[in-house]
Amino acid sequence: MSGFLKSSIGRKVAMSLSALFLMVFLLQHFFINSLSVFSPELFNEVSHFMGTNPLVQFALQPVLIFGVVFHFIMGFILEIKNNKARQVSYAKNNGGANSSWMSRNMIWTGGAILLFIILHFIDFWIPEINTKYILGDMSGTKEGLEGLRYYEELTHKFENPLRVGVYAIAFVFLGLHLAHGFTSAFQSVGAASLRKKLANVGKAYSIIIPLGFIIIALFHHFNH
Repeated sequence: MSGFLKSSIGRKVAMSLSALFLMVFLLQHFFINSLSVFSPELFNEVSHFMGTNPLVQFALQPVLIFGVVFHFIMGFILEIKNNKARQVSYAKNNGGANSSWMSRNMIWTGGAILLFIILHFIDFWIPEINTKYILGDMSGTKEGLEGLRYYEELTHKFENPLRVGVYAIAFVFLGLHLAHGFTSAFQSVGAASLRKKLANVGKAYSIIIPLGFIIIALFHHFNH
């Protein structure tokens, strides 16, 4: 595995596989969050299942955290390697002539997303872990703890307009990151022949999913 990651192709494939994994998770996360707009009860029920199911908590969640860390570390490594490789060619050619703004700035949009993920962990994941494993409430109904769980926690966080603004800006960066990353990920794993077909899917995904998260945040901000 270490030998595979030492090659340029290996690193790109590993990066793309982690990106595809995270895009599937993002879709699932969006679906669950969207339930909070239509049915708080169903949102609580699904969130409770995801938050207390042993398979999700002790198998899938560690894989997800590893996937996030791996994706960002590999992204920074690839950026450093690519910058070194481009130094000579940039002296001869216009670096922006054959690439989009999104592809040239993936490291910056990725960095903004990383900062947002840290904020998201502070806002939701750490309070949930504290409630479940330190305060000892796995049910989400313990007296005095309702404000730390699920729908109540979600709506409470989005009362603050500053936090809503930060979330909205973060998802704009996510959309820019996905605009290039979606088709690039499929191309790196050998689906280049589907590039044109995937381009439209990628555009739709990079717009609809981030916009959907922004709408959810705004909905709870104005309806709390």
